[in-house]
Amino acid sequence: MAATKSSNVRLESSTESIKKPHRIVINDKVESILQSKKNANEIFDLLEYLQSDKEKEVVRGVNACGQLFCDLLERGDLFVGKLPKEEELLEGERSADDKYRMFLRYRYNSCIEQLLENMGHKVYQVKESSLCMLMKFASTEGKFPLQKLDWCEHYSFPRELLEAVVQRLLSDSEDMAMLISRFQEFLEMDDVRYYVMCSLRDYVAKVMDKNKGAVMPTFQNNVFALLSNINMPSQESELTNFMATQGAKHGDWKAAKFKEHRRVFERTWLMFLKYKLPGSMYKKVLVIIHDSILPHMSEPTLMIDFLTAAYEIGGAISLLALNGLFVLIHHHNLEYPDFYKKLYNLLEPSVFHVKYRARFFHLANLFLSSTHLPVYLVAAFAKRLSRLALTAPPNALLMLLPFICNLIRRHPSCRVLIHRPSAEEPCNDPYSMEEEDPAQCRALESSLWEIKTLQNHYHPDVAKAAQAINQPLSEIEEDISKRLELSTFGLMTKDLKSAPSNVPLEFDTVSQLLKGSRDVLGAHFCLE
Repeated sequence: MAATKSSNVRLESSTESIKKPHRIVINDKVESILQSKKNANEIFDLLEYLQSDKEKEVVRGVNACGQLFCDLLERGDLFVGKLPKEEELLEGERSADDKYRMFLRYRYNSCIEQLLENMGHKVYQVKESSLCMLMKFASTEGKFPLQKLDWCEHYSFPRELLEAVVQRLLSDSEDMAMLISRFQEFLEMDDVRYYVMCSLRDYVAKVMDKNKGAVMPTFQNNVFALLSNINMPSQESELTNFMATQGAKHGDWKAAKFKEHRRVFERTWLMFLKYKLPGSMYKKVLVIIHDSILPHMSEPTLMIDFLTAAYEIGGAISLLALNGLFVLIHHHNLEYPDFYKKLYNLLEPSVFHVKYRARFFHLANLFLSSTHLPVYLVAAFAKRLSRLALTAPPNALLMLLPFICNLIRRHPSCRVLIHRPSAEEPCNDPYSMEEEDPAQCRALESSLWEIKTLQNHYHPDVAKAAQAINQPLSEIEEDISKRLELSTFGLMTKDLKSAPSNVPLEFDTVSQLLKGSRDVLGAHFCLE
């Protein structure tokens, strides 16, 4: 009976443990491992949760492993230094304490490997939990290094762990944009940002050279997502937020020097842009290059090769490349004599229908804002735009006509294009639309008869805008910024919302059913 009773007790005890929620079971295992070295093998049970098919169990396992190994790191229970091979642990004269520390260190490494693998999990919550826990490990290692503290430039920063995280973020088969966006929080720390750029530069070179510079859309999109999320400091006094500190030698640490941040930022971007990019990637880079890249480079003129190559692609990419070139010319004294010739040749009918139309004319207005441009050049732009206006949609014309008038306001010598007596003789126009050189197109010998023609446009707003040249132009330029984004839909909405004028109609108000003063039915079928 006693044996039976004992058996029943163990069964009841077992049943109670099965009924315990996984969260409680996991927490109990963590506590037991921390309380006694005899329970160290239970770490294997925790690591198994990281490979579970159930999302919630994986997340619980991540949190439990994080709690366990962070506590072990803080207590100094992990082996510090270079690890021997695991199969050699039992060999040699090592104390039981050293073997225990090495055992825990290997389990910690296994945990990191599984978390890195889980960054590619199909469920985003698992990815995010794994990433955050890896960065928590990195932060804890920064305070309690696992390498001997012989001074070197990176001695207490967990560079290898961060490199592994960066390489996992830069997947060549999976879009990691969402996880990279989550990673931006950690990029706000100055040392993390510095070592991420170092790791990224080296890894990009390794992967692209291995693939002989071939376009790798997924990989390069992930690289751009990570690079574009980096917010650079503007001065050394802003370098105050560090994940790890170097004590007395902090001032000798490269990650604490503003000059080193700029240097590695520049080299990382140049390394990335050295290789051929996917077509859509050029637009993404060129949109941010003038305010997010060039201001943080030590030598911005090193971008000239990339910008020149981007211009040769054509279309909207050429325009965006000219924006970067203009910044180099205006702020960094770059000599680029063909700049305005290239801009002139971008003026084609398709420019009114591209996605970046508003940006195009905003930049074109900026490029042509100088009053020191030669008259022949401004006349060439005004004439070419006028010719293109003949086939432009109404919403583009409402922006284009004031644009042309502003050019003439800035350069009074171009008024001859309006007041030339032969302005109404388009058949004798000497202007050559096919000429690529604005100096040879003979625009100054021509006139803006196209605008005169648009005074008969079917849209009343366009006709009214074209009539502006009939009167002397004021010295104050017209603001075109509000018209840059005007679309056909917006134009139609504006017309529909405008109050209709009263139109007289021949109409008699009906007084009752089937009866009116001139109603035939009312005359024959009146019920009175």
